[in-house]
Amino acid sequence: MNKPSALNALVLALGLGSFLVSTAPADANPVKIDYQQPTQALIDIVDAAPSPGGSLSPNGKLLMVMNYPALPSIADVAADELKLAGRRINPANYTVSQARYISSLNFVDVASGENLRIKGLPEELKIIGASWAPNGEYVAFAQMTADKVELWLVDVEKARAKRLSKQSLNAVWGPMLEWRHDSSGLYTYTVADGLKKPALKTIPTGPVITESMGRSAPGRTYQDLLQNKQDELLFDYYFTSQVSFVGVNGRTKALGEPAIYRSVSTSPNDEFLLVANIERPYSYAVPWYRFPVTTKVWNTSGKAVYTVAEQPLADNLPIAFDAVEQGRRSISWRNDADATLVWAEAADQGDPAVNVEIRDRVYQQAAPFNQEPQKLLDLTKRYSRLLAADADTMLVWERWWADRDEKLWLVDGTGKAEPKLVWERSWEDRYNDPGQPFTVQKDGRTLLYVDGEEVLLRGTGASDEGDRPFVDRYNLTSGASERLWRSEAPYFEQPRDIIDAEELTFLMQREGVDDPADFFVRDLDDDKLRALTETPHPMPHTLGITRELITYEREDGLPMSAELYLPAGYDKERDGALPTMVWAYPREYKSSAAAAQVSGSPYEFVRISYWGPQYLATQGYAVLDSATMPIVGEGDKQPNDTFIEQLVMNGKAAIKAGVDLGVTDPERVALGGHSYGAFMTANMLAHSDLFTTGIARSGAYNRSLTPFGFQREERTVWDDPDLYIRMSPFFHAHKINEPLLMIHGSNDNNSGTFPMQSERLYQAIKGLGGSSRLVMLPHESHGYRARESILHMLWEQTRWLDIYLKEEK
Repeated sequence: MNKPSALNALVLALGLGSFLVSTAPADANPVKIDYQQPTQALIDIVDAAPSPGGSLSPNGKLLMVMNYPALPSIADVAADELKLAGRRINPANYTVSQARYISSLNFVDVASGENLRIKGLPEELKIIGASWAPNGEYVAFAQMTADKVELWLVDVEKARAKRLSKQSLNAVWGPMLEWRHDSSGLYTYTVADGLKKPALKTIPTGPVITESMGRSAPGRTYQDLLQNKQDELLFDYYFTSQVSFVGVNGRTKALGEPAIYRSVSTSPNDEFLLVANIERPYSYAVPWYRFPVTTKVWNTSGKAVYTVAEQPLADNLPIAFDAVEQGRRSISWRNDADATLVWAEAADQGDPAVNVEIRDRVYQQAAPFNQEPQKLLDLTKRYSRLLAADADTMLVWERWWADRDEKLWLVDGTGKAEPKLVWERSWEDRYNDPGQPFTVQKDGRTLLYVDGEEVLLRGTGASDEGDRPFVDRYNLTSGASERLWRSEAPYFEQPRDIIDAEELTFLMQREGVDDPADFFVRDLDDDKLRALTETPHPMPHTLGITRELITYEREDGLPMSAELYLPAGYDKERDGALPTMVWAYPREYKSSAAAAQVSGSPYEFVRISYWGPQYLATQGYAVLDSATMPIVGEGDKQPNDTFIEQLVMNGKAAIKAGVDLGVTDPERVALGGHSYGAFMTANMLAHSDLFTTGIARSGAYNRSLTPFGFQREERTVWDDPDLYIRMSPFFHAHKINEPLLMIHGSNDNNSGTFPMQSERLYQAIKGLGGSSRLVMLPHESHGYRARESILHMLWEQTRWLDIYLKEEK
């Protein structure tokens, strides 16, 4: 009998998989238990307050401090939800489903450090978006209630809040709070009047039909797409909104007609609005961001004065990462000019496979938009963004995925000087990243800060010793760089914003191993530091757990790293080698040099995470967290060509690192990961016997179910069926001879990680006599949010590891 081809095997698997899922549940005799809770030490970790956020006012006078609540309950997560065109919304109040919110708000005076309490805030604060007025005199915020979203305003000088408008906001995209540059008011989306909610039809009126008719339309594996005419009507109803202008005096003015608006932005001189709205026909094959879009310029009365672009349905783009739609795209206002549009147009039909020298052209067009567009420059890669200080000094970035290359250009918008290449680099190379430029606020405009030919840059400062953020002065013409400041041990400090560029004072966020992140003012000239906030340790019972950034090599000499966590009071001589959890996420690189670079800092606050494996240090385990799993494809080779071989080398190296330090018992090591880390875990168990057990959360295991590519793989299953079989743990389930715990959100919306992925791998392992446990968390998506779900996840994981790594066999 002839051996079936790889492609035939895939077709067989597709058919068999569908049969298994459609005729049987994941387990004919599922274990039925209520939500379980782990030990109190882990409950306290879950309930610890999240780190506060901060936002500096445009005038640099106040810091707005925002605090967030702990996890919501399962009752909150189980609230009504609609899945439409790749979006999930709460239909009861026109918000994003399961919106994260701010639960407390206050100001800190930057000059004095004084805390300013805001009076008049809602009793139960649930802010889902807050925005400073350009003059720093007001803060607008969107307050979520059970049945609506309200627009509120804080008068900063009076430190008093009030509801600004009676109109309810439509926040299905998230709240849109677009301030005029003169701070007289803001544009927002309100719920449109007069719309009739479509009646729920349970009896179909006909079949759902889609067709291709020979037109190439490859697509990655999207979820939550429109399914039928009923979904189209619901999309129309909930996503249609009214553009409204609300003055700081509370007066509201409707602009234009209700439509499905995708974006609204005001020109720097406040005389025009750039408005994009989604049009029909919709698609059942791609999400909302591929739907037809019309972009127009309005005057402030809501009248269209210029049509910028009419983009058709983009359901036939190539699957390559640098593929883009043809025509005008990335349309925005030039940030320094009164009313000048900037956009890019593909010169290669939007297809990276087309062999041309010029990929993109960047254009600008000034009001009143009756002159031909002016070409700013040609690019050999894809346009990324533009940031200007003035007409003579604009920075334009371009990038290309395939070779990881980035270029930065200095452009004269007047055309008097030729574009000058500032730098060209690999964006994978973190050690030599020059950083990103600071911006400043002037007349309500966010501008590139420039002093003569010099800009100020901030970066992560990646190095062999870990991340050490910096501030540099950089000459755009000569390329000369001067280091003004760099984070020093024993702290990890990051520049967040400029307070005063002339005085070189910056808003910083600093933390230490036992010190939570707080906000500070740093004067670079005088090297002075002054605290603005003081955050207590959120989980003092974890003090004593140690963290160390360790480096090691895999057998081919590639340097690797991980964060080693050890239990409080651990003594190697007394306690000996420990059961160990290795937690990782594979990443692809085009060079070994980039793959070898260290990330993270040994001086970051040791916040014990419940989401990763760090909490296990409270349970007597050694933990190798963020263990690097580089998959390298040098030159013409693709990383995934040797995915399995490199994966196994990575696993060996991580275990050996722990053993060499004397903290890891090689016979008691588990591997775990989430999403692509789960895929990694199942593959490692299938292709090696290095690990005792594994934990795989929300993964994808059968790559034939993502036939047009996955993760960073651009080849399709028809390009290389052997690759898809080789990298699919499902096809090697008979070789998974170590116990595997799988956890998955039953409502997973991530591309490719359908809940059926875990169900099918579980069925395969079970049918082949292997050991596995599948836990489906109700109402949870790709990441889990409900407190009950997280506590149960910790109970499952800890129980599983205790059984297979601690109990005597």
